[in-house]
Amino acid sequence: MRALLEINQLLWGGPVLILLMGLHLYHTFHLHFIQRRIGAGIRLSLGEDTASASHGFSRFGSLTTTLAATLGTGNIVGVSTAVFLGGPGAVFWCWLTGVFGMATTYAETYLCSKYRYPDRNGRLQSGPMYLLRHLLERRALALLYAAALCVSAFFVGCTTQSNAITDSCSQIFGIQAPISAIVTAFVVGLILLQGRTWIEKFSMAVVPSMALFFLGGCLLYLILHRAYIPAALSHILSSAFGLEPVGGGLAGFTIGKAVRYGVARGLFTNEAGLGTAGLVAGNSSENQAKNQALISMSASFWDTVVLCAITGLVLVAFQLEYPGEWMSLSAGSLTAAAFGKLPFFGDEILAVAIISFALATLVGWSFFGRQGFEYLFRGRGTGLYLTIYILMIFVGGIMPLDLVWELTDLINLFLLIPSVYLLVRCRRMLS
Repeated sequence: MRALLEINQLLWGGPVLILLMGLHLYHTFHLHFIQRRIGAGIRLSLGEDTASASHGFSRFGSLTTTLAATLGTGNIVGVSTAVFLGGPGAVFWCWLTGVFGMATTYAETYLCSKYRYPDRNGRLQSGPMYLLRHLLERRALALLYAAALCVSAFFVGCTTQSNAITDSCSQIFGIQAPISAIVTAFVVGLILLQGRTWIEKFSMAVVPSMALFFLGGCLLYLILHRAYIPAALSHILSSAFGLEPVGGGLAGFTIGKAVRYGVARGLFTNEAGLGTAGLVAGNSSENQAKNQALISMSASFWDTVVLCAITGLVLVAFQLEYPGEWMSLSAGSLTAAAFGKLPFFGDEILAVAIISFALATLVGWSFFGRQGFEYLFRGRGTGLYLTIYILMIFVGGIMPLDLVWELTDLINLFLLIPSVYLLVRCRRMLS
C-alpha cells in the first residue's frame, strides 16, 4: 500500500499533471480557442436531433450520459479536498483546468465521432481502442486501453460510488450498509439489463434534475451568506497567485499547493485526456463530427467550469465565515459542514445529491466498461460483464476503499497513456 501511494504521489504530483495540462494548452491553441463556441455546443445539445436516435445516443442523451459518468462524488468531495489541501486558490486553478480541458474533450470526441468502424455484428463502433487499432494499427495499445477501461469501470466507476451511497444512507438515514448496497445493486442492475436505451433515458431524467438540485443548494447557501461572496472571490484570486500577505516563502508554497491540487482535481473531474467521452460520442446518432464534439465539450463546461466553481465558492465562503470550525474538520467533510448551515434539510439535500451523483456514475461508467469488455471479447460475454459489475456494486458498498482509490489512480495511467498517444498522433486530423 505504501509503495503504491508513493508511486501515485510521484507520477500524479508532477509529470502526469504537466503532460495533461500541456495537452490541454496545445489543443486550445491548435483549435483556435474552440472554447469560444461553447454557446453553440449548448444550443446543439438542447436542439432537435437531425438523425434518428434509434441507432445511437441522441444529442441531449449523449450530453447527459457523458455527464452521468463524470458527475461523481469527486465533484463534491474532490473539490472539498482540493480546497483543504491546496487552499482557496485551488478553486481558480480547477476552474482554469476545466476551461482548457474543454479543447481536449473536443479533440478526442471529434476523432471518435468522425472515425467509426463496424464490429463483428456490423454495428458502427468507435472509441480510443478502435482508433488505435484501425487508424494507427496499434493493437497492443488498443488492448491495453480496453482492459484498463474494464478494470477502471469496476473500481472508479463502481466500488467507490456505491460506497459513497452506503455511507450517505448510513450517516443521514440510518440505513445499514448491506441493505443499501443490495438496493443499489438491484436498481442499477435493472437499468443495465435493459441496454443502452434505458441508460440514456435514465441519464436524461436524472442528470439535469440532480445537477439543478445540488446547484440549488449551493445557490441557497450563497444567497443566505452573500455578504461573504466578494471576500471569497478576492480570497480565491489572491491565493491562486500567491498574493496573500503571509510572507514570500509561505506565499510560494501556497501557490504551489493551489496549482497542484486545483489542476489535479480539474483533470480528474472532467476526465479530459482519458478518452472516455469519446466512447459516447462514437456511439451517438449525430453524423456531423464537429457538432458532436461541441456537444461533448459542453459536458466538460457544465462539469468543471460551472459545478466545481460554484462548489468551491461555497467552501471558501464557509471558510471565511467559520474559520474556527474549518480548522477542526477533515478534508472530506467540508461540504457537509457547509450544507449543515442551511436553515432546513441541509444534510438531506447533500445526501440526496451524493446518492444521485453516485447512481449516475454507476450507470454511465457501466457503459464505458461494457465497451471495453465487448472489444476484448468481440461482443461476447456481455452477461458475464454485467454480473461482475453488479456484484462489484455490492462489494464496494461494504468494503474499505483506501486501497481502491490508490489502485484507481494507477489504473487511470493505463487509460491515459494510449489516449494521449492517440491524440498526439492524430493531431493533424483535427479540422
